[in-house]
This record gives sequence, C-alpha cells and structure tokens, in this order.
Amino acid sequence: MTTLSERPAPSVAPAQRDRPTTRPARPYFSSGPCAKPPGWDASRLATGALGRSHRGKLGKARLKYCIDLMREMLQLPDTHRIGIVPGSDTGAYEMAMWTLLGARPVTTMAWESFGEGWVTDAVKQLKLDPTVLRADYGEIPDLDSVDWSSDVLFTWNGTTSGVRVPDGEWIAADREGLSIADATSAVFAYDIPWDKVDVATFSWQKVLGGEAAHGVLILGPRAVERLEAHTPSWPLPKIFRLMAKGALNEGVFTGETINTPSLLAVEDAIFALEWAKSIGGLAGLQQRAADNAAALDEVVESLPWLSHLVDDPAIRSKTSVCLKVEGADEAKIKALAGVLEAEGAGYDVAGHRDAPAGLRIWCGATVDAADITALGPWLDWAWAQVKAS
Repeated sequence: MTTLSERPAPSVAPAQRDRPTTRPARPYFSSGPCAKPPGWDASRLATGALGRSHRGKLGKARLKYCIDLMREMLQLPDTHRIGIVPGSDTGAYEMAMWTLLGARPVTTMAWESFGEGWVTDAVKQLKLDPTVLRADYGEIPDLDSVDWSSDVLFTWNGTTSGVRVPDGEWIAADREGLSIADATSAVFAYDIPWDKVDVATFSWQKVLGGEAAHGVLILGPRAVERLEAHTPSWPLPKIFRLMAKGALNEGVFTGETINTPSLLAVEDAIFALEWAKSIGGLAGLQQRAADNAAALDEVVESLPWLSHLVDDPAIRSKTSVCLKVEGADEAKIKALAGVLEAEGAGYDVAGHRDAPAGLRIWCGATVDAADITALGPWLDWAWAQVKAS
C-alpha cells in the first residue's frame, strides 16, 4: 500500500477545488442503524401481521419465517439454534453472558469499545475475575495466547475500531470452554465457521440495514449443554431466561419470543432477507461487502490526507471501515461530517465517540459501491473547506 509520504501532493490549492457535481444516490454510510437495502420502501413491507398478536398463528408464522430465512442466509447448520431476543445485539450478548458464564474460568478480549463493555460486565457486574486480553485501536490481541480451557468472549468484527479476527483458525477445535462471539458487524459479510462458534449474537440494524431493538441469539450444541447443566449463581431477569421447568425453552427458537417484539421490525428484517436471497444469498452479500471495501480502498489511495486506522489488511474490517485524517482533531472531524451532511453527500461518517478522531464508513452489503466511489471527491472537497475555514 502507498504510504502518505509517497502519495502525490494535490495539484490545486484546497480552497480552489470545485464542488463535485455527482452525489451518492444513497448517501447513507452510518455504522448502525445502517443503510436500508437497495429498493427498500416502507410501502413494500407486508403489514398483515400488524395490529395482531405476536402469539397468534400469523404472528408466530412470520417470526418463524424470519428465523428460517436467517438460517438459510447464514447457512447455519441444524446443530445450531437461532432465535429473536430483546435488546438488540447488546441484549443478546448480555443474555449469553448472564446465562452461560460462571461454570469455567473466563477470558475476555477487547480491542474497541464494545469489547470493553463485555469486559466491564464480566468484571464489575458478574464479578468473574476474568483474564483480559487488550489491544489498542487498530490492533488485535495475540490470538495464539488464548487459553481455550476458559470460556472466551470476543467481537468478531470490532465496529468502533474496524478490526476483525482474520478467520476462525485461532479457535481451538478441541476447546474445553465456549467460544462466545459478538458477531453483529460480521455475519453476512464473512465466512463464519459454525463448528468453531458456540454462541453468536447480532442485530438486524447492522449488515441487513434493519431496525434496532431486536437481537439474534445463535446457540451451538455445546452452549445448549451448558445451559442444561449449569445454573448461574446470580438472579436472572425474565428477559434473559432461556430455561423453563429445567429444560431449554425451545419456543424461543421457533418464534415464541420472550417478550413482545415489533412485528413491523420483523417485516423489515424479512424484506432485507428476501432481498439478500434475491442477490445470491450469503455469497452475494459477501461479494457486495468486499466490493464496497475495495471501492473505499481506492478512495483512500487517492487522497493523500486519508489513511486506514488498521494497517494490516488481514484484520481490517470489510464492513465498519475506520479511517485516519491527517491533522484532524474531534472538532475538525465533526466539521467535516457536518459539511458532507449539509451537502447531502454523506451522512453519519464521523468515527465512534470512544474511538480516535477519524472517519468511519459503512461498507456492508446494503451500501452500493458506486456511492462509495461518488463519496470520494466529496470527502476531498469537504476536507478542503474545513482546512480553509
């Protein structure tokens, strides 16, 4: 990759650059909630289940259809259960932690803010005295140092740092503990080796561009064995309870949700999943994310003031791509994002509040590569305006 010092200087002074003439057709680059799928319109959502009970025949059928579509699109094996739970990805991951942990030692991994959140809960709320493996933003802990005799908590794709695990090879096949993955920015974008994942969580609002508030919990057979054999020492809120009368509540994984879901949000997710199926399923979604990330790479290469926060492409996210802006502090990043928004050229591109000052461009499958390409000149023009002001 070309370094900043090797890139050619701009041929014109920043203030002299002309405003670009072509805007992204869909300038939605937020990392959550993310861009809706191409062709989305609220009028296209099925509404027959709205105003009806989610526990009635139609409501349960739509919930189960959504679950079945997720299984198909993820290519999830029959060995793994998948259910819709409260509280977005956070609720799903908290549910996994509070119901499964405590039987074995725990290792928590953090290289961005959401991973740090799981560390905080393991240390301060559940008081598990975990082993904590950390890395700075843009880096990743030594994966080979993980002790798989413990339960291991990690984020597959760090949304706020743009760092992902390279693959699943580092997860021990003969592990004694559980692998528990926050996969909210990873599913539908990478190959997930489900035989290596005992628990995975995500939300529709990320790679599917769905609505917030609902989480998805995936349990492999080893996680189910743990649930059936282990009773946590702490009390469990009702919305975390996966066991009923000493057995797994199988209804959660067939559309009988623990609490009342939004059937409108469910229909929105179904729309996205049917769109995914129409473009080739998982392979189609993965290809779009790869194409989008490649388009952004070309933008970064063309702008001498812009670079990736993550130097190593092997651990660089293809979805939540984080960028460094030479000479920018938080105020300048906010100003840059404000110029783009005012021009209708790009929305919500500032990095996460806990991350180093910079940009974050969502490159998941619901974004179009042509829009990322069109964003490039606007980034350059907007940064010129900020520096000149």
